[in-house]
Amino acid sequence: MRILGITLPDEKRIEIALTSLYGVGRSRAQSILTEAKVDFAKLAKEVTADEENAIRRVIEGLKIEGDLKREVSANIKRLKDIKAYRGVRHQRGLPVHGQRTKTNSRTRRGNVRKTMGTGRKVAEKK
Repeated sequence: MRILGITLPDEKRIEIALTSLYGVGRSRAQSILTEAKVDFAKLAKEVTADEENAIRRVIEGLKIEGDLKREVSANIKRLKDIKAYRGVRHQRGLPVHGQRTKTNSRTRRGNVRKTMGTGRKVAEKK
């Protein structure tokens, strides 16, 4: 089953398979299936053509995949352009939502900065 150019995994339940689309989590997948009147427990390969079309119709009304990615990047660009605090944090590659940076934030800053301990060099043996 392909939706918006993304192949959904056949061996997973349709509720879980829909989460492989960017912008669709568990709760949104459940609301899509409820609106399309499809059982959550069905495997993706068991979905009939009519149910598949119903799912597609519901998804067309949502902003997901490319449109959502474009909107998110436009929002970040706007914050950078107006030099907002959050925009500056994005530019510098630092945590944006108030996390501490003295320790942690390795995923944001990279694992390059290693702690030094006391900073003293080991005395050479004679």
